[in-house]
Amino acid sequence: MSLRRNKSAIGLAFSSLWVLVALFFCFQWFLCRIYVPDGHSLLLRYKGPMIGSAKEPEPGRLARDNEVGVQDQMRGPGRHFFNPIYWERTIVPDNVIMPGEIGVVTSKMGMPLPPGEFLVDGDLQGDSRVQHQGILRKVFGPGRYRANPYAYEFNIVKRETTKSSGQEKTSGWVEIPTGYVGVVTMQASNPMLGLSAGIQDKVMQPGLYPINPREQQIDIINVGFRETSIQVEQQMEPDGKVKYDAQGEPLAVAETGINFPSNDGFDIQLDFSAIWGVMPRDAAQIVRTFGNIDAVEEKVIEPQSESICRNNGSKMGAVELLVGETREEFQTSVSTEFRDTLADKNVTLQYGLVRHIYIPQEVREPIQRGYVSEELKLTRDQETKTARIEANLREAEQMVELEAERVRVDTDRLKANVLAEGEKEASEIAATTEQLVAKIDRETANLDAKRTVLLGRAEAGAKQMSEEATAEKFTLAVEAFGSPTAFNKWEFAEQLPETMDLKLFYAGEGTLWTDLKNVTPTISLDSK
Repeated sequence: MSLRRNKSAIGLAFSSLWVLVALFFCFQWFLCRIYVPDGHSLLLRYKGPMIGSAKEPEPGRLARDNEVGVQDQMRGPGRHFFNPIYWERTIVPDNVIMPGEIGVVTSKMGMPLPPGEFLVDGDLQGDSRVQHQGILRKVFGPGRYRANPYAYEFNIVKRETTKSSGQEKTSGWVEIPTGYVGVVTMQASNPMLGLSAGIQDKVMQPGLYPINPREQQIDIINVGFRETSIQVEQQMEPDGKVKYDAQGEPLAVAETGINFPSNDGFDIQLDFSAIWGVMPRDAAQIVRTFGNIDAVEEKVIEPQSESICRNNGSKMGAVELLVGETREEFQTSVSTEFRDTLADKNVTLQYGLVRHIYIPQEVREPIQRGYVSEELKLTRDQETKTARIEANLREAEQMVELEAERVRVDTDRLKANVLAEGEKEASEIAATTEQLVAKIDRETANLDAKRTVLLGRAEAGAKQMSEEATAEKFTLAVEAFGSPTAFNKWEFAEQLPETMDLKLFYAGEGTLWTDLKNVTPTISLDSK
């Protein structure tokens, strides 16, 4: 019975354990589980333990591990398990910045800034995170950012334009097109970059820039050359055509263009064009002084054009403004003074052109008549010079033809001389060559004769030496065998064939010739 009770207790204990595990699993899965979708983050606030108290975060920052309050770190997309008894869970969307936009972030946490300052350095996360309250200098380009809404506030900016006193300043997503530069105005100083508040000398080149509206504002300035003209209005016919006087000059509307009295009392009007521009190096000073390019044209180009033309033109008479040399002096003095004036104001002048001067008809008519008669006289003189030059030209052409014929004859003569001299030299070379060939043939024949003699002598000497060597060989052989008879026998034996078959036969006395017919020849008839 005791054993049975023990087994029952153990079984009950295991069953209770499994029930507790199942309940814990159900509690975790159904009550503690929270799913964070893509593009969202999980914001947590720790409520504290049920028994006792937890540590409070320091002033100016969010709670961290085991601290009560909104947690600094947020969880990303996925499945998370947090007990709702201890944690308040909130799903918040991420901050999305689209192309062509920037994010200006304000830090709500951190230590207060000193008075007068409102920009702070730092980032959203990591070691360089923001330590003070205020607007971040750094702006955030297109992308997705996870930022705690209790710590950071995102402000999405596309392009901001501010107009004041004719000036247009831009910030946010700034595009500086080709042919323009950006003049930077700092809203506050930046100690890290060594920049002070105000307009900066260094300009921004063409491109795309994310600009913090609270830190910088950009003046987009058109650099390069442009044209400004002050033109006299011309009188028009009812059909819309320009009116002309008897001399073919257009009639001008009074008090238009640049008008001034000459020093002899005549009313003068003229057209003036200036080709001027602002270089990138001068753009910042232009913004400081005038604000924009339109202000330069309005406050400098147009009034200075009129002033300089009036001042220089009033010193001259009407006739001087019409005559070529003195008019050129007027043009030069106006252009030089205008260039120097604009250079003092950081504006570059390429050309300052007095295009047309309207002279009163009563002054222009007698001068033009005099110039016409003078031009006619000059024309006649020029025609006379032309006829004289043409006659000289014809004479020169005849001289050229004569000289060409003389050169041709001389050339033919020189060519014949050269050919004759060449043939003579060729003949001499051929004769010399034949002599050399004959000499070489004679020397060759002598050498052949000497060769024949030497070869004959060599063959005779060789034969003699061969015969002497043979005789010497027989002499030595005889001496070696001891007698000529022994040597002859050796020679006879050497000449016998190797296949000789010797047979002996016996014949009685007086029976040799009769027995020969029964004897096989000792030497084969075929052996050699």
